[in-house]
Amino acid sequence: MTVRLRPPRHRVDPRARRWWTAQALLTVSGPALLTAVALLVLALLFFAGALPWLAPLILGVLVLPAVGYLVAMPRLRHAVHAWELGDAAVYAASGWCWHRRRIAPLSRVQTVDTVRGPVQRRYGLATVTVTTASTAGDIRIAGLSEADAEELSRRIGHAAQAVPGDAA
Repeated sequence: MTVRLRPPRHRVDPRARRWWTAQALLTVSGPALLTAVALLVLALLFFAGALPWLAPLILGVLVLPAVGYLVAMPRLRHAVHAWELGDAAVYAASGWCWHRRRIAPLSRVQTVDTVRGPVQRRYGLATVTVTTASTAGDIRIAGLSEADAEELSRRIGHAAQAVPGDAA
C-alpha cells in the first residue's frame, strides 16, 4: 500500500510573486541585464565590428536567461510554496526548482521567529522560521502576509506548548 503525501492546504500570499520578482531584479536578472547593456554600449562605442556576433551572444547568454528567470521563477515558486499547521505537526512545502516538503512535530519545536526584510516590508510580507531539534534545519514559510505570519507564529507557539514532549 502506497501512502501519498498531499500538498499543504494554505497558499502563501499572492503578493509574494511581486516580492520574488523584486528579489530577482535585485539579485539575478537586474545585474545580468545591466551587464548586457554595458557590454553592448561598450561594443558599440569601441568595437562596432564585433556587434554582429556579440549581440546574439549577449542575448543568448545574458538577456534571455535573465528575462526567463524574472518571468518564470515567481510563478513557479508561488505554485509550490504552501504550509499547514496540524494538531501535532507543522508542514511546509517550498522550492521552485528543487521541491522540498518538511513536516516537523510540534513537540520538537524550539523557537518560532518572524522576519520582515526591507523588500518584504515593502509588500507587507513576512517569513516565519520554525527551529526544531532536527539536524535537517529550520522550516521556513516565506511569503506570508504580516498578519498571517503573526497569527501563525502565535498558533505554533501555543500548539507546541500544548503538545507533550520536548517543547513542553
